[in-house]
Amino acid sequence: MDYAEKLLELQRNIRLVFFGKDEVIRQVLVALLARGHVLLEDVPGVGKTILARAIAKSIDCAFSRIQLTPDLLPSDILGVSIYDAHTCQFTFKPGPIFAQIVLVDEINRTTPRTQSALLEAMNEAQVTADGKTYPLGPPFMVLATQNPYEFEGTYFLPENQLDRFMLRVAIGYPDKDTEREILLTQPARTRLSSLQPVVTASQLVAIQERVLAVKVDDAITDYILAIAEATRRNEELVIGLSPRGSLALIQAARASALLGGRDYVVPDDVRGLTIGLCAHRLMTRSLGHDGSASTAEAVLAQILKTIPVPR
Repeated sequence: MDYAEKLLELQRNIRLVFFGKDEVIRQVLVALLARGHVLLEDVPGVGKTILARAIAKSIDCAFSRIQLTPDLLPSDILGVSIYDAHTCQFTFKPGPIFAQIVLVDEINRTTPRTQSALLEAMNEAQVTADGKTYPLGPPFMVLATQNPYEFEGTYFLPENQLDRFMLRVAIGYPDKDTEREILLTQPARTRLSSLQPVVTASQLVAIQERVLAVKVDDAITDYILAIAEATRRNEELVIGLSPRGSLALIQAARASALLGGRDYVVPDDVRGLTIGLCAHRLMTRSLGHDGSASTAEAVLAQILKTIPVPR
């Protein structure tokens, strides 16, 4: 199988319905190839659901959408055991998490108890119910959405939940020309239903295995370690990058290289993913040295400027 051609075909297929956001597509596919999950943090109506459905249709995967609400229970996501009077036994009925691409809509609108029910599924690709373990996928990916500007009736994701997302991605508004094309084409209505798969689930799993074979030079490894160490020593950060975060960064860099048609990682693979992969894993102090608010993105951008790039 020609991995590079398959990945190009996959990107072209998604672009048929998701316009003008090639970098967003690339980042989400990086997480998919690296077997990670994505938190899409943006306002309603910018195409988060279209992107998730386009990926599922392009890969010929089972897709489910879970609309999270304050009254949703963990069993509503994972599944429930129902007593069968004929067999006198309980039968497990899988919940909507049993799909290969799962869109979890408005993840910050449900209670911490229900949020935590996703932890095992996201981290272990499995669900445990009534003492039995049920595998998910492969492939298995959670795309969760949240509105960062609405706080009433929401529950902030705890750090251990945020850490399960490989990337946090903001889609943003389209430019004027792209929005004009969206208005005239209305791809969600005219193209999405007829979108055909270009990669099978088994082919995608093979590509995910190929990611593990991408070569990482010692200089690249040292570069990632230097970034992690700088976050742990930075006075504006309370919590730095964990070893799990460093591992995610090197794995995502491998996936980025493969998506770029290479079997080796270059520094740009790391630099291009550092903020999206690391910022949500860090915790900043309320104020910086000059008395202004400090964000994790700004701190990371400064760190990237100070660490020498390997050549």
